[in-house]
Amino acid sequence: MKPTILLLHGAMGSPATLEPLAELLAADFDVKTFAFAGHGGRGVSLATFTLPHFAEEVLSFLKAHETAPAHVFGYSMGGYAALLAAHQEPARFASITTLGTKLDWSPESATAETRFLDPEKMQAKVPAFVEQLRQRHAPADWAAVVRATASMMVVAGAAPPLAAADFATLQVPVQVLMGDGDLTAERGDASRILAEQLPQGHYTVLPNTPHPIERVDITDLASRIRAFALHHA
Repeated sequence: MKPTILLLHGAMGSPATLEPLAELLAADFDVKTFAFAGHGGRGVSLATFTLPHFAEEVLSFLKAHETAPAHVFGYSMGGYAALLAAHQEPARFASITTLGTKLDWSPESATAETRFLDPEKMQAKVPAFVEQLRQRHAPADWAAVVRATASMMVVAGAAPPLAAADFATLQVPVQVLMGDGDLTAERGDASRILAEQLPQGHYTVLPNTPHPIERVDITDLASRIRAFALHHA
């Protein structure tokens, strides 16, 4: 029987954005995924569009579908949700790999992250991306998803769900991957410093890698996820 790996998408994403990765991992893992609240056509509500709620959804999914500890890959926001869930119930996790996950949240970092999350400006400056969001989240309103994402980041900046001290107590093998061109998740060394506090953490910088997962070397990413997870099987 193949081990399970749960793939978690990022903010304003959906399981469809992880399909190329899922295909590469399917030979070695029983690949599973789901859409977070407010994503992929699910209803948008500020009450459920929060990092703590997303972590609850991860735990609920694992409780409903898995009896043994599962491997998890989380892209961007999905990685944070996985870490927060593992902090609450570490026994549910065999390993976690994150990519492009912002670990250091503060009011300043939230302001930097949300300055481009304005539906009207996005419509004018990146209409092709807006059309992707429209199709990805239909029948929900893509603009509501964008506004809820901004709200989530402001809340996380004001009160980070994971305090700095929490990283030092997270007893799960964690592989933290960060692109050398990722200006979204890593500004300075704050995320690296937090990642290095993880008791079983491994921090790796990926060369020639920006933040959008569509521009990541998926074959290399799948290889890194596979090696780390199978080492901790």
